[in-house]
Amino acid sequence: MTIESGERMPAGEFSVMTDKGPKSVTTDDLFAGKKVVLVSVPGAFTPTCSMSHLPGFVVHAEAIRAKGVDTIACMAVNDVFVMSAWGKDQNVGDEVLMLADGNGDYARALGLELDGSGFGMGMRGQRFAIIVEDGTATHVAVEAPAQFEISKAEAILEVL
Repeated sequence: MTIESGERMPAGEFSVMTDKGPKSVTTDDLFAGKKVVLVSVPGAFTPTCSMSHLPGFVVHAEAIRAKGVDTIACMAVNDVFVMSAWGKDQNVGDEVLMLADGNGDYARALGLELDGSGFGMGMRGQRFAIIVEDGTATHVAVEAPAQFEISKAEAILEVL
C-alpha cells in the first residue's frame, strides 16, 4: 500500500557517507521531532534527476529551510558510494542529505517501488517528494510515469 498524507512513515534505515565511511541512519534519526522534505529519484546520475530534480533542491535549499524545514534528504535505490559520488558531482554540500536505499527496502516500505528492468535499472524508487513532520507524512507528491511537476523543489515550496 502506498503511503498517504496523514500516515506515519514506516520504520527503516538508510546508509550515508561520512568522513569515517558509511554509516546507518534510521528513520527515527531522520524524522523524529523534525520537519523533513524527503525526495526520491529513480537513480543517481540519470538525466532528469541530475539536470533538474536534485539541483532544484540545492538551489532552493535556503528558501525551503526558511519555511521551517530542518532537513532536505534525497534518496535513491543506489549504494552509499554512488550516492556520495553523485552528491559531490552535484555540489550538494550540506544542503541535501544523500540517502542510499541500496536494496530498495524503504521504497518498498512506502509502496513506491518502480520496476525499471525494462531500462536495465532493476527495481528502483519512484520519483516523489514527501513532507514529513515528526514522522508523519503531511504532503505526498508522487509523479506519474515520465512526469516531473509535483515533486520538484518549486512545487514543494508552494505547499510548505
